[in-house]
Amino acid sequence: MKKKKEKSGKQKKRLWLLILGIFVILVNAFTIYTILLLGPIEEMIRYIIIGVCILIDLIFCFRIRAKRKHKEKKVKLLTTFLILYLILNILVSVVILYLYGNISNLNKTYVTYSSSLITMSNHDIEKIEDFKDSTIGMLSNKNSPDGYIIPKEIIDQYHLDKNNTINEYEDYSTMLAELYAGELDAMFISTDYPSMFSGIEAYKNIKEDTKIIYTKEKKMKKADTAKIETASAGKSITEPFTILLMGVDSTDEGLSANTIANGDSLILITFNPETLNATMLSIPRDSYVPIACWSGQPENKITHAAAYGTDCMMQTIENYFDVTIDYYAKINFRGLVSLVDTLGGIDVEVPQDLCTDNSNREGTVCINAGYQHLNGEQALVLARNRKQLAAGDLDRGLNQQIVVEGIINKLKNMNSVDQVMEVLNTISNNLDTNFTNNQILSFYDLAKDIMNHSLQKDDANLINIEQLFLQGTGQMIYDERSRLVLWDYVPIEESRDDIIQAMKINLGEEEPKMVKEFSFSINEPYEKTITGYGPYNTSSGYALLPDFTGDSQSQAQSWASSHGIRVSFNGSSGYVIAQSYPANKRIDLINGAVTLTLSGGSSTTTKKEETTSSSSSGTGNTSEKNQQKEEAPDKEAPDSDPNKNPEEPSEGGSEQKPSTPIPEEEEKTEAPSE
Repeated sequence: MKKKKEKSGKQKKRLWLLILGIFVILVNAFTIYTILLLGPIEEMIRYIIIGVCILIDLIFCFRIRAKRKHKEKKVKLLTTFLILYLILNILVSVVILYLYGNISNLNKTYVTYSSSLITMSNHDIEKIEDFKDSTIGMLSNKNSPDGYIIPKEIIDQYHLDKNNTINEYEDYSTMLAELYAGELDAMFISTDYPSMFSGIEAYKNIKEDTKIIYTKEKKMKKADTAKIETASAGKSITEPFTILLMGVDSTDEGLSANTIANGDSLILITFNPETLNATMLSIPRDSYVPIACWSGQPENKITHAAAYGTDCMMQTIENYFDVTIDYYAKINFRGLVSLVDTLGGIDVEVPQDLCTDNSNREGTVCINAGYQHLNGEQALVLARNRKQLAAGDLDRGLNQQIVVEGIINKLKNMNSVDQVMEVLNTISNNLDTNFTNNQILSFYDLAKDIMNHSLQKDDANLINIEQLFLQGTGQMIYDERSRLVLWDYVPIEESRDDIIQAMKINLGEEEPKMVKEFSFSINEPYEKTITGYGPYNTSSGYALLPDFTGDSQSQAQSWASSHGIRVSFNGSSGYVIAQSYPANKRIDLINGAVTLTLSGGSSTTTKKEETTSSSSSGTGNTSEKNQQKEEAPDKEAPDSDPNKNPEEPSEGGSEQKPSTPIPEEEEKTEAPSE
């Protein structure tokens, strides 16, 4: 009886050991699978680890088979080893899956889009069922989630097309202009529309001027609504590549929902892994460039391209700068605070004293000029503030480059797994990109190369960053779509050409030109050269139609003749009281003659002559009036000479640019304290 019990006990132990062993082998197989997910990271080491795991499995199988022929010995020891081995496998799998999950989340497969049906606040419509005999606008682009796809679902759901007229438009600006003019009863637009348009003076109170009648959200695959946004160029990061950084200024943490950035922060970077050289260009939000997704690609503020999706923004930049954007990264400024804090702060050269509100738009945070150690909230002040800067958005772009450099250089000080995991978690939540998992993992080898170079000098920068600057001229130009005169930043062609050449050289597409002569004076401080910054002819810009109101017939005719414009007159005398084309319209966009309506009075004294004692010529008066009209929005901005030399560089090597006045009506309110 006793022998039977002992035999039964041994059989149970062997059975338990067999079950435990099978479970360990299965878990080990899963661990091997997770190790393979790491792709290019330390391939040799990973294959050695996988080989050891397989060897342990084979030894265990052999031992189990041998124990069937011999007496059971050391069962407890083997059981203890298997349990410890099992725990180790589980821990390794959990860590790798956590790492891989965060990496996978960087390229968000699904995005939640939101579209709203809005009307003017004083309209009598209060709910969607009230629409009858109304005219409703929507985008014509069938790939636009919030401009067409969701609106079409709402129209079908509530049968809005039966008793109403649905008009399709190419852009939101035209729709909004007609909505404000009463030509449109309602329109579909992204729910985030207040942040998109409140920066324009005419729409600064758009949130109060309009009301939302109905809102619908839809979770969609990015691949279903965008092509460029989800398509990686397939390059290995060991090859030179280009990446576009897009900032999203939101008080919310994360990017799970589609936050349509106004294109406020655009940084175009080229990187050469072989030379560890990068070029960095901050693109001003008001840059007047052809918008790729609009019919005929008319020029407009580049910030407006963002309202039509990442594809539109990327195509616009690619076309204008003659470069292929391999990757993009959309970053939430709110997450910048967490990232910098996780890194333990950054050390940068602050160009000047700055103050703005914190990431919650509550309270005030200030930073001082000079070499500073900044925490997350302070870094956000440097990256976001533009109202206290002489050149507004232009200087802010340079400050954002300083923050990016500070973050890159601080990454070399990460020395713990916990910190790496925390940084990865922060980035995963606040960043969206089109990098594939393998491409992201490939940065491991690149990071090792950068670290090896940085060890040559303790305080060496990880990457040599060449600063680029897009120089331009400010002009008040009539916007055909919004029917408003807006301040635009017209880039200088020579500046763009120099920038394109610098990027192509860094990408290995062009050979650099050797500098054979170099001169300097020991008595003069060294000024860092910034590609794209002069000397150029800063008087370049578009010829614009003046406001002829108040001019006599002879004055208007004289100006038109000197600028090659045909004019016709309604009436035979008096001063101009109306014109067929609006003031500040680009002359090259005028078709036919400009019709000017005269007051028709018998007096030959013009209205202008009645109100001034000046005896200037007709041409001079018209030109002077137009010039004053263009300069008016800039009257509170610091006066500056666009041709003057840049200020001396600070200790950190950044250089202040001559100020370019930023009109108040184009300022987007970012903080009451700025």
